[in-house]
Amino acid sequence: MRFFLFIVPLAVVMTLGNGCGQSGCGGSADNGPEYVQHIEFPSDATLEEKVAMAAHLVPSERQLAWQRSELTAFLHFGINTFTDREWGNGREDPAMFNPEGLDAAQWVRTLKECGFTMVILTAKHHDGFCLWPTATTSHSVASSPWRGGRGDVVAEVAHACADAGMKFGVYLSPWDRNAECYGDSPRYNEFFVAQLTELLTGYGPIAEVWFDGACGEGPNGKQQVYDWDAYLAVIRRLQPEAVSAVKGEDVRWVGNEGGMGRETEWSATVITPSIYARAEENNRLNGVEPKSPDLGSRERLVTARELFWFPSEVDVSIRPGWFWHERENAEVKSLERLADIYFSSVGRNSVLLLNIPPDTDGLLNEADVRRLREFAAWREVTFADNRVKRGDCLHRLKAGESVEYRLKSGSVIDVVMLCEHIERGQRIERFTVEALTSEGWREVAHGTTVGNKRLLRIEPVEARALRVRIDECRAEALLDRAGAFLMAPTAAAAVVAPSYEPIAAEVAGENPVTLDAGGIVEISGFAYSPAGGEFLPETAVRYRVWVSVDGESWSVAAEGEFGNIENNTVVQVVEFPQALQARYLRMEGSTLDDRTAVVRGEELEIF
Repeated sequence: MRFFLFIVPLAVVMTLGNGCGQSGCGGSADNGPEYVQHIEFPSDATLEEKVAMAAHLVPSERQLAWQRSELTAFLHFGINTFTDREWGNGREDPAMFNPEGLDAAQWVRTLKECGFTMVILTAKHHDGFCLWPTATTSHSVASSPWRGGRGDVVAEVAHACADAGMKFGVYLSPWDRNAECYGDSPRYNEFFVAQLTELLTGYGPIAEVWFDGACGEGPNGKQQVYDWDAYLAVIRRLQPEAVSAVKGEDVRWVGNEGGMGRETEWSATVITPSIYARAEENNRLNGVEPKSPDLGSRERLVTARELFWFPSEVDVSIRPGWFWHERENAEVKSLERLADIYFSSVGRNSVLLLNIPPDTDGLLNEADVRRLREFAAWREVTFADNRVKRGDCLHRLKAGESVEYRLKSGSVIDVVMLCEHIERGQRIERFTVEALTSEGWREVAHGTTVGNKRLLRIEPVEARALRVRIDECRAEALLDRAGAFLMAPTAAAAVVAPSYEPIAAEVAGENPVTLDAGGIVEISGFAYSPAGGEFLPETAVRYRVWVSVDGESWSVAAEGEFGNIENNTVVQVVEFPQALQARYLRMEGSTLDDRTAVVRGEELEIF
C-alpha cells in the first residue's frame, strides 16, 4: 500500500495504522473509558474534565445504526386523508376510510428505488383512528368498508418493507381525541400500552417508534398525564433494537418542521430527553430547549450535570401539509428546495425524515413520485464521483493539525464532505478547509461540528488537493471519510400559484378582523397565513369565522383549529361545506394558551 506524504507547514499529518476503510480505531492513543449514550458528570468536575469525558461519549448500537440510515420516509395516512384535514377531532365516521387502490408495495418500492432506508407509518394520529384492527377500540379499519372490514394497513406496509429489505417504523400518537378514557390517566395509559404492545408484537422487527408530545384534555376535562416510563419499558422489552424518537431517549427532534438542521449540530448534547422526570430541571439549569441553537458546546458544558448521545432527526413534508390534499398536488417542494433540505439535514449531522403522504386511492401521488425520482437522480449524479483519492482513510488529529487529500486530475468541485468516526464519539468543534489551486492554498470553507456527515457547499473551484485543519476538538479528532464533488444542477424553484382564487377585499375592521369584498360575492372559504411565516405567542391556533351580507347580521360559516400550525406555519386553507353569498368575512382566533389571538388583515384572504 502506498502512502502519500504532503509537506504541511506548521501542521502534522497523522494516519491511523490500521489502513483505509477500517471501522475500528486501530492504534488510537486516547484510551479513555467509553460512555454509552449517557454521562453523569461528577459534581466537582472542572470544565476540562467534562470536555475530556464528553470526548468519549458514544452512541448505542441501535443509535449508530439509525444515524447511518440518513434518509427515511414518513407516511402520513389515515382518516384525515379522506376528511381533507390535518388534525381530526375523533368524531369521524370510519366508513369514510376506503382507499380502494391501496398498494403498500408501490409505496415501499418507490421509496427504496429513491434511496430511502426506512418507512415510518402513522399507525394512529390524534383523531384516534387506528390503521390496524386493534382490540382496544372500534375506531379503526375494522369498522371501515375497506377490504370488507378485514384490512390492516400496518400489516401491508410491514410486509412490503420486509419483502423489499426496508426497515419499518411506527408513529403512535399519545393524544387520542376519540378514546373515552383519555384524561383518566391510569386507564388511558393502560389503553395506550395495549395499543403499543399490539404494534410491537404483531408486525415483525420495528426499527423506530415515533411519539410526539401532543397532549390535551379528555372528556372529563382533565389533562392526560402520559406514563413515558411504561411506554419506554414496552419498547425495550418487545423491540430492544428499535430507537425511541422525539418523546424517547434515542432520537431528538431538531426543533422545526422546515427541514433545517443547525449549523452546529451536536449528537453529544446537554439537553435531557423530555421523557425523564429530571428533564425540566436539567434543561432549565442549562438554559436549553429543543429549539435552542446550541445544545453541546463547551459553554453549555459549564452548567451541565449530564450529557446524552441524543442525535437529531429533521422531519419535513414534501408538501405544505402532512396529509394528502388534492389542492396541494401543484405545491410539491421543488427539487431545488429538496436539495437545500438535504444539505441542511443529512449534511448537518442529522437524519432526514421526509413525509410523502399517500392519497385517497391509497397510492403515492404521481406529483410526489415524480419529484422523488428527480431528487434521487440529483443525489446519484452529485455524489457518484468522489474526486478525493483515498478519502476513506481514518485520520487521528489533534487541535491545530491538518490532513491533506489529493484530488483526481482536473477536479472542479463545489461540495466538500467530512465524516467523523462517531463510533468513538463526536469530537470536532471547529475546522477549516483549504483548496490547492493554481495560485496556491486558499480557504474555501470553515465550520464547527461534523458528526456523522457534514456537507459544505462552496464556490466552484478547480483544485489539486484539499487540506482539512482541525482548529478545535475534544481529545483527538477522528476524521473517518472525506469527499469532494461537483453538484448536479437543480432547476430554479417554480413559483406556485395558490390552488384557490383570492377575492380582492379591503380590511374593514380590527379585533376581530373584518374583510369587505366591496359587494356580494360567492365565498368558498378563506386562507390564513401567519405574518412572516413565523409562529408567535399571539398567532391563531383556533378560529371562528362569520359572514354577512350587510355588515350587521352575521352567521357562523366555520370554526375549528389550524392543525400543527405551531410547527408548520404554511398557508392554512379552510373550505366552507358550501359556497356562501356574502360581502363581509370576519375572523377571530384564540392562541395556544387560549388567549385572544391577534389576527391582521394581511394574514387573511377570502376565495
